[in-house]
Amino acid sequence: MYNGDIVIHIDETLDDRRIHALERALADEPGVYSACMHEKARHLMLVDFDAMERVPSDIVQAVRQRGLHAERVGF
Repeated sequence: MYNGDIVIHIDETLDDRRIHALERALADEPGVYSACMHEKARHLMLVDFDAMERVPSDIVQAVRQRGLHAERVGF
């Protein structure tokens, strides 16, 4: 097991209900440990994952499949 983390920028402004639903949905994805929206920067989400099981682009795609415009921050 190798832990990794990424920051994802989400273009849409989400209310608390949608943020919590997205956090739960991503945390339920295989190989994802947790997903947490930044409290003061509500467009940024930190996702911790098993880098042996998932790649960052898959996680960003999981956000996009939920109808959101998202991109990875950094490289």
